[in-house]
Amino acid sequence: MSFPNTSVSDVIATTIQSRTGIIADNVTSNNALLMKLKLRGNIKTFSGGNTILQELSFAENGNAGWYSGYETLPIAAQDVISAAEYTIKQAACPVTISGLEQLQNAGKEAIIDLLDARVQVAEDSMANLISTGLYSDGSAAGGKQIDGLKQQVIYTPTNIVGGINRDTWAFWKNQILDMSTDVGGVGSAANIQEGFNRMWAKLVRGADRPDLIMVDNVYWGYYMASLQNIQRFTGTDTAKLGFVSVKFMDADVVLDGGLHTGSNTGVPANHAYFLNTKYMFYRPHANRNMVPLSPGQRYSVNQDAAVQILAWAGNLTSSGLQFQGIIQD
Repeated sequence: MSFPNTSVSDVIATTIQSRTGIIADNVTSNNALLMKLKLRGNIKTFSGGNTILQELSFAENGNAGWYSGYETLPIAAQDVISAAEYTIKQAACPVTISGLEQLQNAGKEAIIDLLDARVQVAEDSMANLISTGLYSDGSAAGGKQIDGLKQQVIYTPTNIVGGINRDTWAFWKNQILDMSTDVGGVGSAANIQEGFNRMWAKLVRGADRPDLIMVDNVYWGYYMASLQNIQRFTGTDTAKLGFVSVKFMDADVVLDGGLHTGSNTGVPANHAYFLNTKYMFYRPHANRNMVPLSPGQRYSVNQDAAVQILAWAGNLTSSGLQFQGIIQD
């Protein structure tokens, strides 16, 4: 049996359609990494193709050098630009309304109120889904999940990321630090500053340096305790968007452990990610960034129900994994 009033599915579509920009913004503001990428202008849509290409430089131009007077200059072609190739990942959250609910919420305004509430839940669910994916290894749901930090910034960087084998290409390996072996003991308030200093030194190249340090509850506690006798500097950009942070050097240190339930997990326990967001990108598809899937009528042919699907496609990409780091016990 089809839905008795097929125009209701149009109400669902228009309700979502009118909120797509808000939903996309709220999703990016739900996570400190996405917020930082947004501030940097590194949320870049793509419009087509069967993969997402992220251009990168993997070598210097060998023609650069000193010369004198009329000396001949080298002009050999230099192959120094390549691209990491990321799979397009997809996510969706259906929003439904039954015929009975239509009758119980008589009047267009009442239906819109009901749908607004359900769209809000779908929005929150998608935000949590994307945030969880940012920390994933991309293996969930049969490899359909975002290629998150557990795949791209890891303690044993010998895997393939973006089509580039990190065992073959050393420039594509992130930096690592183990508190026990490199600092002489598991993480604590007494040695967390030394661990941070050592990782910072690994990642600075001229003006390039980390601008975001994501920590779990344990490392957050150690770092805050280490600052008890030191003046604390808060991050104004992150504070404006709802993230409490302090500074290490001039990078924001942000807690992304906190309260997590179910599959919504943040930074793994006893971990810190040192990220240079200049070289990281959030790449949603231009036509599939928290939008209704096929915005026309969509209703069941054998149920008294209508459905509209909130959909997203894209991935998290990098153009410089060598500028990213991870600390763990």
